Amino acid sequence: MKVLSIFGTRPEAIKMAPLVRALQNEPRIESVVCVTGQHREMLDQVLALFDLRAQHDLDIMVPNQTLNGLYARLIGRVDSVLEAEQPDCVLVHGDTSTASACALASFHRRVRIGHVEAGLRTGNLAMPFPEEMNRRVVDAVGDLLFAPTAESRGNLLRENLAGRITVTGNTVIDALAMTCAKLAPGGPLARQLQARYDWLDPRRRLLLVTGHRRESFGGGFRNICAALAELARRPDLQIVYPVHLNPQVRNVVTSELSGLPNVHLIAPLDYLDFVWFMQRSHLILTDSGGVQEEAPYLGKPVLVMRDVTERPEAVRAGTVALVGTDTRRIVTEVSRLLDDPGLHGEFSRRINPYGDGKASQRIVDALCGRAVSEFDPGAAALAPA
Repeated sequence: MKVLSIFGTRPEAIKMAPLVRALQNEPRIESVVCVTGQHREMLDQVLALFDLRAQHDLDIMVPNQTLNGLYARLIGRVDSVLEAEQPDCVLVHGDTSTASACALASFHRRVRIGHVEAGLRTGNLAMPFPEEMNRRVVDAVGDLLFAPTAESRGNLLRENLAGRITVTGNTVIDALAMTCAKLAPGGPLARQLQARYDWLDPRRRLLLVTGHRRESFGGGFRNICAALAELARRPDLQIVYPVHLNPQVRNVVTSELSGLPNVHLIAPLDYLDFVWFMQRSHLILTDSGGVQEEAPYLGKPVLVMRDVTERPEAVRAGTVALVGTDTRRIVTEVSRLLDDPGLHGEFSRRINPYGDGKASQRIVDALCGRAVSEFDPGAAALAPA
């Protein structure tokens, strides 16, 4: 069976890397990888970390591109790969333009489509935009729907979709477990990173921040920056913000926060470095979907700068809370977690609602027609310290 895995952004690459490794180890599968280059430098970092090589690189990024321009180039260029490879199945991931455009191109050629991380929903096409629409498109045309959780399966069942659903857990936990193993305390990589970031102050607690969502462009990011500026006045806190390369993020963040004491605006981190920072953080402020899944595995409280999330499992479990982009609410909720050890402890309970490190093998087994023991968070092992 020839399986073509297509991905283009850094989050996709992180979540697809352990699956590609599992596909390569399966004798019944010929694995081919196509990257679209939707995130160029950040994508290359992940490929290097997991020692992956792409047989096809579409390199579709152009300056100041529109979503429609990106979508058109994706469909046109991936069509030539489909023609050349004639795959039995195409695997795409999540909710990116790469995923939806390549799924549609595969559908037009009547190639079976497997959707990794299927079934996540906010119920609002504008939040996140355009990701909510992208994910629904892939699920509508998908033949094999690999849902990370039982709640995701429930979403798919309510929509009466034609694809076969398997609950696998999320492959991001597979990737995170592999990366944590590389960062063993006292090991060479951990020592190297400690030296690289020796400007961190061990006397101050670390607030790790990430932000990039389109729905926060403009006023939302200015509100976020105002909250961070106020929090930076605390003498017990240091803020590390790897700033996204998108000019609509970078320009606002740089103008509002550059030069403030206790605020470190740094370049985007490769995945290994980012996991190291997550391990050392006291809490995380983010709008990232992946971080909402990763942080509970590490026992880190997460405040999400969005009004809705397609990942409600950790919200219900009490390790994640939604704070939106309101300045006062962000300051209040971050301060509560800093000032109330009991509340921080409740958020930090080491639960694992998103995976057990075996999602990739479940997907390979499903592709090969073998019986699959679906992911059950009640039976999942707790995260490592």
